[in-house]
Amino acid sequence: MELSILVAQIIALVYLSLGLGLLFNGAYYKKSFTEMLKSPAFMYLGGVIALVVGFLIVNAHNVWVKDWTVIVTIIGWLALIKGILILVAPKLLVNIAKPMLKHTAVLGVCVVIMGLVFGYFGWCV
Repeated sequence: MELSILVAQIIALVYLSLGLGLLFNGAYYKKSFTEMLKSPAFMYLGGVIALVVGFLIVNAHNVWVKDWTVIVTIIGWLALIKGILILVAPKLLVNIAKPMLKHTAVLGVCVVIMGLVFGYFGWCV
């Protein structure tokens, strides 16, 4: 449970920071992500980072239970799959990501909500 709380706190900080950035600096993030999607080096690095983070979470926290901690496991698996897909089929991920950049405010709200949920479980439960 302590690991679940720690990972939830880390995810909360990342999601809240990113979500607020998307809300208050949407144009900056849209430009930054557009440039990153065009860069094979950034795609490779992003894929490796997602793969490693996903692997670390799954390896340390592969917990399938009927409480909130399963969300941490799911995030780990999604990060692992995302990393693999970026490395194996980067164009597929670019095609998925590009439409999302048109709605940075909506994306920001969704990411902030996810950050608040993880923050609640990480600090309040």
